[in-house]
Amino acid sequence: MLDPPVQPPPRSTPSYASDTLYASGTVAEDFTFNDQVAEVFDDMLDRSIPYYQTVIEGVAQLLAARLSDGAMICDLGCSTGTTVLELARLTAPRDFHFIGLDNAPAMLDKARRKVATLGKTNQVSFREGDIITGPLPPASVFLCNYTLQFLRPMARPAFVERLYAALPPDGLLILSEKTISHSGRLNRNFIDVYHAFKRCKGYSELEISAKREALENVLV
Repeated sequence: MLDPPVQPPPRSTPSYASDTLYASGTVAEDFTFNDQVAEVFDDMLDRSIPYYQTVIEGVAQLLAARLSDGAMICDLGCSTGTTVLELARLTAPRDFHFIGLDNAPAMLDKARRKVATLGKTNQVSFREGDIITGPLPPASVFLCNYTLQFLRPMARPAFVERLYAALPPDGLLILSEKTISHSGRLNRNFIDVYHAFKRCKGYSELEISAKREALENVLV
């Protein structure tokens, strides 16, 4: 059993814009990480991924139990930096360093603004690059939180092997991901439960349907 983590600093009150991108129910283009998405992405995460904060808290406890001070944690597909900033808060006062890697300039711009506002520039940094082909930092841990789904299925095995080769012998790959069942009925059950979750978070049926359409050719 893991020891209780050191009490972290208080969590900052969220100050992100509300996600109304699909409120009209229309879809002009496939989902992409542009400026409009970047501005509302934190609200989108909070209202679209069940137990997202619980996942981050569990990862923080694992990092605290397994890593020595000075360790580098790399978040692959870091988006607006929410995960690494929350991990930095939860693992304080341990001397961990975090780097976020993403290929979307709009998301990284938002992440860097958040880091500067919170005064975490000495502990958290971000880099633009392709997580499949670009250089990887010398990290003890790679995080892939809901990132693998954006890679084409054929590219995923080689990508995971690449991460394995880049990690030290005692390194960690922490993966959180959506799954699909061979049972069509079970998949339908999960989709119904998920849509009920989004309705409880304030999304309308039009928004749920439009978002799913926008992601249809993006998530496989």
